[in-house]
Amino acid sequence: MIQFERVSKRYEEGHDALREISLEIARDDLVFLTGHSGAGKSTLLRLIMLMDRPTRGKVRIDGRDLATIGSRGIPAHRRNIGVVFQNHQLLFDRSVFDNVALPLVIAGYDQREIGRRVRAALDKVGLLARERALPITLSGGEQQRVGIARAVVGRPRILLADEPTGNLDPALSAEIMALFEAFNQVGVTVLIASHDLALISRLQHRIITLRDGQLVGGAA
Repeated sequence: MIQFERVSKRYEEGHDALREISLEIARDDLVFLTGHSGAGKSTLLRLIMLMDRPTRGKVRIDGRDLATIGSRGIPAHRRNIGVVFQNHQLLFDRSVFDNVALPLVIAGYDQREIGRRVRAALDKVGLLARERALPITLSGGEQQRVGIARAVVGRPRILLADEPTGNLDPALSAEIMALFEAFNQVGVTVLIASHDLALISRLQHRIITLRDGQLVGGAA
């Protein structure tokens, strides 16, 4: 599903964020990506999203070399990928419903389909009763659930999360990880960047470890 073949990424200032990364993540797998701050986790996710391009090597999704996707093809590529951020990136002047609906509005779905999909996504994360609330009135854990609902509302094949529990206490972190496991169980390929080794070690999924831009564990 996701393949990196000797991928390196050097930024203009000369920093090597990734060096000779080769790995494969199978369809329907759930994998954790860990490493110290600056190890290259976010860069790896950005390459999958085509927010960055590799300096060398190939990134493939479903066998397709992402180098063959030009700027016009990036929106279609991203519609197959849901992304959850540590800081939620919610619009605080819009309701929970409108935040989750945003990707569907941008993609041009009609209002009836938007309503059906948004409410289904909110139901899955336990927030259907809060659809008219403003995000500022929600707890940190609830805001993260809204972010997850927004990421899955388009029914992506791949779900990426960048430190999704970084601002949450252990109990809420465990709840959020259980949500990712639930989506994985219905066929979504999930890749989660996290530095919370105590939590992810208990969940017994594959762990990929980066150190200074290099792969040091979990390649296969």
